[in-house]
Amino acid sequence: MASASSGRTTRWWGGRLLGSRIARLIFASNLAGLIILIIGAMVLNEMRASFVVSKKQDLVGQAQLLSNLIGDDAAYGEPQPILDDDLAKDVLASLSLPQTLRGKIYDTEAALIGDSYFLSDRVIVENLPPLQDPDQLTVWSKSLSEWAVSVLSSFRPSEGEDAVRTLTFEEEFAEAMIGNEAASQRFNDRGQRIISVSVPIQHVSAVVGVLTVESNDIDAIIRAERTALVPFIAVAILVALVTSALLTIGIANPLRKLASEADRIRSGSSSKLDLPRISRRHDEIGHLAQSVEAMTAALFERITANESFAADVAHELKNPLTSIRSAVETAEMVQDDPEKREKLRRVIAQDVQRLDRLITDISNASRLEAEITRIPTEPLDISRFVREIVRTYEGLEHQRNVKVVFKDDTMDAGLSVRGREGPLGQVLRNLIDNARSFSPEEEEVIVTLRQSRQGPQTTACILVEDNGPGIPDDKLEKIFERFYTDRPAGAAFGNNSGLGLSIVAQIVETHMGTVVAANRESGGARFTIELPAT
Repeated sequence: MASASSGRTTRWWGGRLLGSRIARLIFASNLAGLIILIIGAMVLNEMRASFVVSKKQDLVGQAQLLSNLIGDDAAYGEPQPILDDDLAKDVLASLSLPQTLRGKIYDTEAALIGDSYFLSDRVIVENLPPLQDPDQLTVWSKSLSEWAVSVLSSFRPSEGEDAVRTLTFEEEFAEAMIGNEAASQRFNDRGQRIISVSVPIQHVSAVVGVLTVESNDIDAIIRAERTALVPFIAVAILVALVTSALLTIGIANPLRKLASEADRIRSGSSSKLDLPRISRRHDEIGHLAQSVEAMTAALFERITANESFAADVAHELKNPLTSIRSAVETAEMVQDDPEKREKLRRVIAQDVQRLDRLITDISNASRLEAEITRIPTEPLDISRFVREIVRTYEGLEHQRNVKVVFKDDTMDAGLSVRGREGPLGQVLRNLIDNARSFSPEEEEVIVTLRQSRQGPQTTACILVEDNGPGIPDDKLEKIFERFYTDRPAGAAFGNNSGLGLSIVAQIVETHMGTVVAANRESGGARFTIELPAT
């Protein structure tokens, strides 16, 4: 289970990274320069390794040849041969080794017999460098070279038996004294990096001394390698600069423009995001610009709706207040007429009732948006949910004798929807209260639950039907607008604020559903809600 979970996590991260255009750009641009350095270091490191191995093999061949010459010309005696020191020096001096090679002859006790540097007629002259601290470039180059070598050494293929080990002279000498050849890399007494090869000097089969041949041109080769690495470093730096510029142009500048446009909108200088070139990009920045643009449009649409709502609220509240003020002023003039005063009192009572209903519905509508955002959705058994809402009306039949009946036509399908219990309950109560208010006495409001489909999506379909006068055909969509009321003759005044159906439409929309009003063929209105089923 752990390995399967780890594999899924790896695939998820891999899919996220490979599926992101900007992520691919960032990874490619950052790795490009490093890859160039790694390739250059690998090539040069292989060249150095090959050179050192070749140098070692060349020195072994030369050392064996020189050893044979010295053994033939300077060693004698039977059965215990010895090495003649003077003859050995003469042979070594006569070889005239090149300046980059140094030959040394040791006896069996590791005592130095002859050194080609001192036996030749050449005078080695080297100008000593001035005493000063290395500059930063030298320090940086050395550190970079050592780092590259250390990194590459972990996955560079092994050089096998031909690799040149690091041995002390004593280890080399001991190996040569038992008749074997020994090679190593180390620093000599002049502080130079050398390749040293030690071979036995033999007469017949007896070891009479040791010949050590050293090559001191390794430092020059390494300096040449570092010089050869400079073009790779320059190309890597150039690639890094180019990729950084591309990242700036492709990422930093668009984000800066996006932030600038957002600041203009915040300061009120603009009412919408105007970055068509960025919005048309097919990557995360383009998606971000599109989302910010849509968010800005939604915010301004909401601000406009709130302004319109405030204007509508002021208008709707002003009507009953004007009527109340007019009735109060008229009542002062008809104090002697009880019948007219009673009529004016009923008008005032109706307007107060209407104000109370308006204020309640306005408060619910204002609280609705924040409530929907704050309350998380949860799976709801829609059949049980609708049945419980209908049961709350069982004790209210005495009010106008209108009964609410529930019919479950899903045949116990177990339909479930994701929603918020409070807002969805308000939807059903608003529709049922609206149907009861328009239904004649002794009639029924029928709430039916069905299973339906919208394309491939299964839906829970809720129908609320009444036997009232119905809805004018030209008002079937208008009735969902705020503060729209259309009271038929005989309907009680002040029972409808015009916000109930508007609240229904808003809640259903936030649940990704639809609500439609229609007229029944047998008379009355039918409201159909469809919510996506899970």
